[in-house]
Amino acid sequence: MGLSNTSSITTRHVVALPFPGRGHINPMMCLCNSLASLKPAADNTDIIVTFIVTEEWLGFLCSEPKPDNVSFATIPNVIPSEIGRGTDSPGFYETVLRKIKTPVEDLLDRLEPPVTALIADTYLVWSVEIGNVRNIPVASLWTMSASVYSVFHFFDLLVQHSHFPSNLNERGEEHVDNIPGLPSTRVADLPTCFYGKGLNVLDRALESVASLSKAQWLLLPSVYELEAQVIDALRANTSIPVYHIGPTIPHSKVEAESRPSEAHYFDWLDKQPTGSVLYVSQGSLHSAPKAQMDEIADGLRESRVRFFWVAREAASELKERCGEMGIVVPWCDQLRVLCHDSIGGFWSHCGWNSTSEAIFAGLPMLTFPIYWDQVPNSKMIVEDWKIGWRVKKKGVGEEESLVGREEIAGIVRRFMDLGSEEGKEMRSKARELRDICRQAIRKGGSTYANIEAFVSDISRCKKDC
Repeated sequence: MGLSNTSSITTRHVVALPFPGRGHINPMMCLCNSLASLKPAADNTDIIVTFIVTEEWLGFLCSEPKPDNVSFATIPNVIPSEIGRGTDSPGFYETVLRKIKTPVEDLLDRLEPPVTALIADTYLVWSVEIGNVRNIPVASLWTMSASVYSVFHFFDLLVQHSHFPSNLNERGEEHVDNIPGLPSTRVADLPTCFYGKGLNVLDRALESVASLSKAQWLLLPSVYELEAQVIDALRANTSIPVYHIGPTIPHSKVEAESRPSEAHYFDWLDKQPTGSVLYVSQGSLHSAPKAQMDEIADGLRESRVRFFWVAREAASELKERCGEMGIVVPWCDQLRVLCHDSIGGFWSHCGWNSTSEAIFAGLPMLTFPIYWDQVPNSKMIVEDWKIGWRVKKKGVGEEESLVGREEIAGIVRRFMDLGSEEGKEMRSKARELRDICRQAIRKGGSTYANIEAFVSDISRCKKDC
């Protein structure tokens, strides 16, 4: 009987192809773990996932916990190292597109069992093509918000209404009101690739979005309830199924595991009063100039507010400058730290993964965006969701001005004043969004249902579909 049941099992082999960068690999891995953990409705179907990474990235990821039906497959290190790639992001992107396509195709052709479906990062503009020529259906994972995707999807409307091209110094305060589902947005709050130095990557972004017309699914790492009108508008104007599968963050790890024993910074957090610590991180790729980082350090010291700063390679230098009210570390388990009772707010660059983790943790945010989608994310946090304040001035212009230590100290003190009416209202709203986010990923929630529907689609796929 056992042999008969085993022989009737149908295996669906899903291959994940992330863009080789921290902000892309992490959400792809979270999605794959969710897919692998969800049993398809058809009892005779199993899903296995192969996750393609470079040999360098395998070294970063091999110790991470994952379901048994998720495995890694590697391609050679034909691209520059992840370490230091932020110094030339456009150049790194072009190298990735040029160098990894052939090794990925060779690997796809060797994988067993035959590939049923490919989940590929939208940034990899040729991923839909390599799936189509092999008769493999492709799901394109967009790793930013649905709102940012919609700006690219409806780019022609920006041109038609003369919002592009634009000089921020002259027209940054103009409002974009014609993108379906998107709340009114200043030109200055569009992604940075629409103006100034960012224009050198715009064509690639538009090319990536255009390639989706030949994909089979679009996956958005958003919680439906937080971007409902945008997602509805995209579904009405997109020819392929659109699934919202966010937040693509490691929430199950936080809920299921005890804290890592080697993470001694938790000992410090355990000694701090509830909600008293400001978590500070400027992300894993782009950072503020050194002069600005020094002002942030001096501002934190002068604020006399407790803080926990993740500063990567600058940690040792900044530790000496910051004073005794906080700690500075090169890295931490971010989501687990954000969910610690002592954390009362998040100073963030507003990358989408960090934004999603702040919402999951129920934290208000001080926004300090630098690049790409961080600017519109900041606008969404402050103006649409009303769970944060801007540190950087709202004034427009393509040249960034320095935010001084006195201004930083003042806004940090006000932000971390748990007794102020403004602070109470903002924290209450952040907790509301936390509850919405957590409900979405539970069985019966909007995200759970969408992941379930996507798994059902995959389980119906055949190699010759």
